[in-house]
Amino acid sequence: MQTVLERKLRLKFEPAFLEVLNESHMHGGPATDSHFRLTIVSSRFTGMSRVARHQEVYGLLAAELAGGIHALALHLYSPVEWGEREESIPRSPDCRGGSQASV
Repeated sequence: MQTVLERKLRLKFEPAFLEVLNESHMHGGPATDSHFRLTIVSSRFTGMSRVARHQEVYGLLAAELAGGIHALALHLYSPVEWGEREESIPRSPDCRGGSQASV
């Protein structure tokens, strides 16, 4: 699944930076390809709202979302925004899903 995501994202967005992390191990349940964190830096995002960027990614990955991906953490930046962030990626929060036991 990770390879499929990377291929589709590269073709559509021609990113200056792309990171696709499978974070399924951080979540409860048996699914191994269900939670991904995507960081994409693309000039295609210049001038687009955050909502429009998310809609572009969700539209591109509609089949994967319908067929097994449960969650996407999206970090989508223009090259200028990426530079302003000093090329840092936010950390994913710990899973608080219902299938994990509470401590």
